[in-house]
Order: sequence, then C-alpha cells, then structure tokens
Amino acid sequence: MSASLNPQAPDSSAHQAHGCHLLLECSGCEPDLLTDLPLLEQVLEKAASEAGATVVKTFLHEFNPHGLSGVVVIAESHIAIHTWPEHHYAAIDIFTCGMPEVAERIYEKLLAAFKPYKHQIKRLERKPPE
Repeated sequence: MSASLNPQAPDSSAHQAHGCHLLLECSGCEPDLLTDLPLLEQVLEKAASEAGATVVKTFLHEFNPHGLSGVVVIAESHIAIHTWPEHHYAAIDIFTCGMPEVAERIYEKLLAAFKPYKHQIKRLERKPPE
C-alpha cells in the first residue's frame, strides 16, 4: 500500500489538515441581511475579501416564504449561512484551513454588518483524530 493511501502515514507534501471553525449564532440582526439575497451575497464576499480570504464561488438560495441559505467557498475553506427572518436569527459557520486569524477577521466583519442584538460564538479546532 502506498504511503499516501495509508491513514497512519500521511503524505508529507500534503496540505495540513488543520482548521479553525467558528460557529456564530446571531439574533436581532439587520433585517435586510436576512432577506435580501444580493445584499447578503455582497456582505459575505466583502467580509471574506477584506479579511484576506480569496473568494472562489458563492451560492445562495432564497426560500419561500422567507429565509436564505448558502455558502461562500473561499480558497481557505468556506463561510456558510442560514437565516430565519421570522426569528431575526442567522446561523453562520466560518471555516479556514490553518488560518485562525482570517476566520477571526471574517467574524469581526460579519458582526459589524449584521449588528446582532445578541450573539454567541463557539470556536472549534478541526483536525484528524489522533
């Protein structure tokens, strides 16, 4: 069996499988960001770019009667969002591979844009089990 296929012996030239995953819960958000798809797309992409991430592709979907869900794929990993306008709530995931400072900057920029009345954040380190 080759070393690259053996989970016990990772390929030394491979990208590190470590990441910073921020789970952000926001309530009392700016209403337009929970319902206006083009505005939400603009805000997410701007937060990523200004934080030093590279936007690869964005996909957002509008639900009927309301709510938005989607992902911004960044070269560093992704930003995912789900909104519940009827509850003034957004759930946002920010995941960057090996770049916690980029995830933190995206988090700060999204807080400034969403202006939640209240928010909670959980920080997870993502890595293969040892």
